[in-house]
Amino acid sequence: MRIVDLTEEHEGDYFVCLEDWSDEMKEAGNHKEHWYRKMKDKGLRVKLALNDERRPVGMIQYIPIEHSFVQGAELYFVLCIWVHGYKNKGVGDCRKQGIGKALITAAEEDVKKKSAKGLVAWGVPLPVFMRASWFKKQGYVQVDKEGFLGRVLLWKPFSEDAVPPKWIEARKEPELDRNKVTVTGFISGWCPAYNIVFERAKRASSALGNRVVFREINISDKEVFDEWGISDSLFINRKKVNTGPPPSYKKIEGKIAKKLKDI
Repeated sequence: MRIVDLTEEHEGDYFVCLEDWSDEMKEAGNHKEHWYRKMKDKGLRVKLALNDERRPVGMIQYIPIEHSFVQGAELYFVLCIWVHGYKNKGVGDCRKQGIGKALITAAEEDVKKKSAKGLVAWGVPLPVFMRASWFKKQGYVQVDKEGFLGRVLLWKPFSEDAVPPKWIEARKEPELDRNKVTVTGFISGWCPAYNIVFERAKRASSALGNRVVFREINISDKEVFDEWGISDSLFINRKKVNTGPPPSYKKIEGKIAKKLKDI
């Protein structure tokens, strides 16, 4: 297993988060590729773990925190770290082989060379993707939290004068129309799982007729994100939809249709 920087050879794997076998990933569109082309000149870094056959089995992507959805300075932010974990699909289950640790160690060494004062990550309290407990085992310390069971923010400072990061709170609410259902998708493009949700919501909104308005707000533009303070999220009217794991098209369509009955 080797840790390498992303090159054109493996861009296709990266755009689908190593799940080239997944039909569901085809629903995500090309949002991630567009985001990558835009952000790679703003400091985005991507590393892959390759097996002996040069096939990607893990990945990590991180960016200067100033271009993320977290408040901070002179730090880098881990958008996600992922090791392929499907037993009978793609390259198989590659977890519990030290790949994740090798990836985050490589990222730490990389950002230190860029004079970053620390590396920041987000995690969830449940034993699923981006587990907060895993980051704590790698020496990361929790510094902020969203709600009672929400995402936590963790970091590993590299210098004594590093300033802890913070979550950014929402600054505005989606607009409403009393005579219609308003579906608002905040999208940057970095996460195919959310991009799937966005595309399903857009398609469902169109299918339900002219009493449903779909609004796309592209938060890959920092000025737009700063205006709203909302990261990749889906709202039906002003109610936030749980997007992890991605709800099915039918479930999203049902939620919108239910709101239509209230008009």
